[in-house]
Amino acid sequence: MTAIAFVKDSETSRALQLDALSGILPMDRRDKLATLLTDDDVETLRHLAREGMGENSLRALASDLAYLEAWSQAATGSALLWPAPEGLVLKFVAHHLWDPARRTEDSLHGMPADVDEALRDGDHLRSEGPHASSTVKRRLAHWATLHRWKGLESPLGTPAIRTSVRLAVRASAKPRRRKSKRAVTRDILDRLIATCQTDCLADTRDLAILLVAFASGGRRRSEVARLRLEQLSIEADVPLDPDDPNSPRLPCMAIALGRTKTTQSDDDARVLLIGSAVAALREWIERADIKKGAVFRAIDRWEAIDDRALTPQAINLILKRRCAMAGLDPGEFSAHGLRSGYLTEAARNGVALPAAMRQSQHRSVQQASRYYNDADQALGKAARLAI
Repeated sequence: MTAIAFVKDSETSRALQLDALSGILPMDRRDKLATLLTDDDVETLRHLAREGMGENSLRALASDLAYLEAWSQAATGSALLWPAPEGLVLKFVAHHLWDPARRTEDSLHGMPADVDEALRDGDHLRSEGPHASSTVKRRLAHWATLHRWKGLESPLGTPAIRTSVRLAVRASAKPRRRKSKRAVTRDILDRLIATCQTDCLADTRDLAILLVAFASGGRRRSEVARLRLEQLSIEADVPLDPDDPNSPRLPCMAIALGRTKTTQSDDDARVLLIGSAVAALREWIERADIKKGAVFRAIDRWEAIDDRALTPQAINLILKRRCAMAGLDPGEFSAHGLRSGYLTEAARNGVALPAAMRQSQHRSVQQASRYYNDADQALGKAARLAI
């Protein structure tokens, strides 16, 4: 058997093994991952899946592992070494976090041109300049996680690595970009809802998606995509005004979240839907005749409804399409804007941060409070002293 044939057979074998992860890893990525990952990498991913690692976490880890392998091949000519030598980790940091000003004076500073070219040719690298520090830190964290799961001592936590990352982040000084340039606040949401007023099934579905995602605390697109009928339960009607038990009653529904990015399947986390979101969701379920399984599904041009759930990417595309229909720039928004928009709107309406976090299921006060601080800054007097 020739060397080329052996490589092809190995890739085919890895691709077949990755089939077992098809519910987690996008199938259009399977063959590409098979060419990047080693047999040990694939076995590690399968082990993590069996151990119950969350789908989003496993998907991100697989993607970062594939990038690390591609970088290692480009930078050293070989696959990742386990355990990783400290010098290899330092090289990774130096290639991804660097000073743009110094690069103009020293072409050897930062990622070498041949490594950059190899990564771009393989469609592994698209951004210009140093990487976002959050991306580099996440990949280093996943690298350390993989060491632990392999039972190996990791160099990622040594003083030299921690110091180099801290100094490199300071030097690269690349501002953090938000996942959605603009938040989908209530005024934006109203414009999107206004595009869903016909009797076609797509309008009924998209209206439910928008209202459920926002009203349930700004659910992540992956959580909206995988929402199942079995997660929903009818609750007793609640008063419109919490302080007035005699005010008009509104329908209420609970969503059992199960495993999310910040919760485990046995956490018993749940959020409530009240009012128009409940009405929109009920109408979609009734019109689509959904008896079990996925709630939000694809619809073809003849209004036939698929049995399979929408993908997270489809949720993002639906929001962008509605933005275009509403006369908004789709490039300014993503599905994450519903999450940031919920917290921004909560801050504007004086909802206490802990109460908003119970609905959004944020675990990090620092992360959630950013939206509150932004709202306070925009509405406060401090930025208006020169008016």
